[in-house]
Amino acid sequence: MSQPPASGGLDDRTVRWRLRVAYNGTGFHGFAAQEGQATVAGALVEALGRATRTDVSLTCAGRTDSGVHALDQVLHLDLPAEVSDRLDASALIRSCNSQLGPAIVVREAGVAPDGFDARHSAVSRRYRYLVIDAPVADPLLSGLAWHVVGPLDLRSMAAAADALLGEHDFRAFCRRVPGTTPDDPIPRRVLDARWTRLSAHGGHAVAGPALVPAVGDLLAFEIEASAFCHQMVRSLVGTLVDVGRGRKRASDMLWILRSADRHHAGQPAPPHGLTLTAVSYGA
Repeated sequence: MSQPPASGGLDDRTVRWRLRVAYNGTGFHGFAAQEGQATVAGALVEALGRATRTDVSLTCAGRTDSGVHALDQVLHLDLPAEVSDRLDASALIRSCNSQLGPAIVVREAGVAPDGFDARHSAVSRRYRYLVIDAPVADPLLSGLAWHVVGPLDLRSMAAAADALLGEHDFRAFCRRVPGTTPDDPIPRRVLDARWTRLSAHGGHAVAGPALVPAVGDLLAFEIEASAFCHQMVRSLVGTLVDVGRGRKRASDMLWILRSADRHHAGQPAPPHGLTLTAVSYGA
């Protein structure tokens, strides 16, 4: 498939490609490549290198931690123009998926628009965290949802989540960036934060995934923000579940935010319940 002249690459001799990928984070030490560790980026770099017969380097919209999943991660890579000219997007997708699927799959691939950057062009990211509120665990969902022995007060959790909307200093919910001090704020703008019950008691689906727990409720926390800091979503979920358990009040959420003190937040929820579900690049 013939490709247009260089678009979005480093110079006139490169062409920038955009990929949409999904992966199950179980068994991977996060997205970013690490020497001696199995990572999503490491596996993709090897598969793309074989498919394109050239060395590649990846930039992603948002790095995910060990055990975290993605439904719609966005990447870019710059290929030599002569490689891009002979590259067929469908063949590239088939090659990568035959090498990596089903743990990692490439859903779309093609030449990126001018000036596109997977990370810096993104205007928001959206995550979903799944919680099973049930007296016993569900083996089929054990790698995708956090089992919490409830019952959880969903109304209180939803009220607490409302306090997150808007721009706040999220120091209370983030690991400090190396090279910064405890006095350095971590401002983030939250566009949406909500809880939804995806199944009713007894496992009858109301909305959402086809898989629902045989016993109890499947709850989803959805959050969208312009950017996130390290462990932010998991720390928020851990604190919100504390509210649902009655260990904290819904009104405590705003107080914890304003305290900017990590010690006031709950323990981070485990990684396996978290999924990057969407990246938005505006109009």
